[in-house]
Amino acid sequence: MKGIHTILGAGGAIGSNLVPVLLKHGEQVRLVSRSGKTHDGCESRKSDVLNKASVLKAIEGSAVVYLLVGIEYKSSIWQQNWPIIMRNVLDACMETKTKLIFFDNVYMYGRVQGKMTEETPFKPISKKGAVRAEIASMLLADVKAGKIQALIARSADFYGPYSEGMSFYHQLMLKNQRAGKGGQWMVNAQVPHSMTYTPDAAAALYALAGDESAFGQTWHLPTAEPALSGEDLAALGASFTNGKAKVSVLSNFMIRLAGIFVPVIRESSEMLYQYDSPYFFDSSKFEKHFGWKATSYHDGIRDTVKFYQS
Repeated sequence: MKGIHTILGAGGAIGSNLVPVLLKHGEQVRLVSRSGKTHDGCESRKSDVLNKASVLKAIEGSAVVYLLVGIEYKSSIWQQNWPIIMRNVLDACMETKTKLIFFDNVYMYGRVQGKMTEETPFKPISKKGAVRAEIASMLLADVKAGKIQALIARSADFYGPYSEGMSFYHQLMLKNQRAGKGGQWMVNAQVPHSMTYTPDAAAALYALAGDESAFGQTWHLPTAEPALSGEDLAALGASFTNGKAKVSVLSNFMIRLAGIFVPVIRESSEMLYQYDSPYFFDSSKFEKHFGWKATSYHDGIRDTVKFYQS
């Protein structure tokens, strides 16, 4: 796609993986963040996404905007700030006639029996899920009204390069195994749990940006099947590190008790339903449309370990 590819929220795991993809394809890249993150070969701008004028200035002249913003993992802050952020970005893109790609999660689906697909209805059972349902609905309403060319690109929980501060798998499992220990898992280590590999997510975002027919739709980003359990992932991680295949399970009670003292754990407790039963993320729509095969967990974990060793 000709023109400037602007990344709102350039400092996170997905943005960090997306930049080299864009540069490899010779695209003009603009990084927008609170800190003004820089990268060789990219333009850099600071912006406050809570301020519409700041967003307008940040995206001016862009062909496509990737909304990858992350904010503090706290329900009250999500409730207050996410609708403002989405409204500002939607309005700025409509005013400048810029295409928008929103990188989303699956919180709005709530507890799902069977596979999550793009057709799964929004039935959030958490405060954060209700916020994600609200902002996704804002975008979809403007698309339906013909006001904007936009799409939603959804990911399962992710792992891979640059995800160390944002991936529960990295924090609980891989970090411990790289230190020669056994891994940890939440609630139930015997049920399957899909995870999206960050380089796959980034490459898929670029593929979506270049496909005119992709806009106006929701897409699940390529994610390997079959989903593996915590025990399976522990065994794989141990095979690529000096860690142990043994996995310790953190029970609901233990996590909620820890949450009394640690705010981020307290904020995570409402999402524990995602770990007590199978969590299947279906990306077959994307894979069929683009002729794509997601990176296997074997190769993804192997390459993630190599990334952190380099």
